[in-house]
Amino acid sequence: MAEMEDRWLSVDEIGKYLGVSSDTVYRWRERYGMPAHRMGRLWKFKRDEVDEWVKVGGAADLEIRQEQKKA
Repeated sequence: MAEMEDRWLSVDEIGKYLGVSSDTVYRWRERYGMPAHRMGRLWKFKRDEVDEWVKVGGAADLEIRQEQKKA
């Protein structure tokens, strides 16, 4: 069972896990360095890597900084 918990997640699956759209996942990967791995034409994600990225600030921290620069 542990094998299934450590599997690679698709864009749709990681989006559901985080409660965001697929477009947001792609944007976070491109703009904010969300950890992802390319497998052929597909992007795959490890839940533990994404969890760590979120814990250290992820997109939220960068978006806040960008909003502060605009003000």
